Amino acid sequence: MSATVELAQQLIRLCSISPEDAGCQDLLIDRLQTIGFKVARLRFGEVANFWARRGDTGPLFTFAGHTDVVPTGPVTQWTFHPFAAEISDVWLYGRGAADMNGSLAAMVTACERFVSTHAEHRGSIGLLITSDEEGPARNGTAKVMEYLKARGEQIDWCLVGEPSSSARLGDTIKNGRRGSLHGMLKLKGVQGHVAYPHLVQNPVHPSGAIITALAAEIWDSGDDCFPPTSLQMTNVHAGTGADNVVPGEMDIVFNIRFSTAVTVAALQERVRRIIDTQLLNEKSKTKQIFHYDLNWQLSGMPFLTPSGELVAAASAVIRQQLGIETRLSTSGGTSDGRFIAPSGAQVVELGPVNASIHKLNEHIEVAALDQLTGIYLDTLRALLP
Repeated sequence: MSATVELAQQLIRLCSISPEDAGCQDLLIDRLQTIGFKVARLRFGEVANFWARRGDTGPLFTFAGHTDVVPTGPVTQWTFHPFAAEISDVWLYGRGAADMNGSLAAMVTACERFVSTHAEHRGSIGLLITSDEEGPARNGTAKVMEYLKARGEQIDWCLVGEPSSSARLGDTIKNGRRGSLHGMLKLKGVQGHVAYPHLVQNPVHPSGAIITALAAEIWDSGDDCFPPTSLQMTNVHAGTGADNVVPGEMDIVFNIRFSTAVTVAALQERVRRIIDTQLLNEKSKTKQIFHYDLNWQLSGMPFLTPSGELVAAASAVIRQQLGIETRLSTSGGTSDGRFIAPSGAQVVELGPVNASIHKLNEHIEVAALDQLTGIYLDTLRALLP
């Protein structure tokens, strides 16, 4: 069994459900310090993080990842216990196997192999590890980046170990991500008895037109790098629990995924304009005036890493090792790359197949762990010879 597979199993068995680290970082730090990394443990609130660096000069290549995993769901529905790290046939099973203990193991063993033959490598190698990626993501990578900025440490290239691959390892590299903007709309009416419609204002009635208009809006057409901006309803709620009471408020929650082609301010203004238009239409039909509150939460700005040294190196390594041409993509959800890219770093996500992540029976192909180690190793060799 390879060093990468053994380390992945050790990490899976530590049951690090977000934001708990459960000793994963201690395990990684011990191995990194052994090969000459200087480590700063950085705890913010309940979140454990660390920054490890080997070397004092630039350029700085950094691996970024997280030790926390999502909850298991019903343990009895797993074929193997989610924290047993069982190998069956060609698969390693366990929560975090693909997202992202497998990648963490490959990062560390790639560093060990690289340092063994390149003890005097040029530049520096860094590892930025958090236990807050699967949670609120407030006290993790974002705070570590503030720490690095205050110290004047500038990441040049960052490889995030998120599971980027679709059908087979290496077929997709994420070189950017869409932004994520949450909208919380509260329509205000007048509560009352259903038998007296002239004494109430039912906020549920205009909500249908608002939801339909927001869902039907074409925000943009996308471009060569990003799919079109999309809006999805995530929660709609009204009612007091009684079937003879008109509710006084209605809550509508939605999420917008957007590209670098639009601004947050422009999206917010368009949403407000759509809501105002539909409420004016309601006023013209029913003579009722509805008021509302609209609040926003920005989870992350979009980012894009164009072709450059990092994309070229990773693509070439995949071609050489796996014999395939990788595809660049910005699809999917957010990642901690959104906190790193604004510093000016080139950022890509390169990791295992993502088909089983966050699901029951999460798994990774055992052979893919060693292949991923090789990809990380040769990327280091290409950029820090």
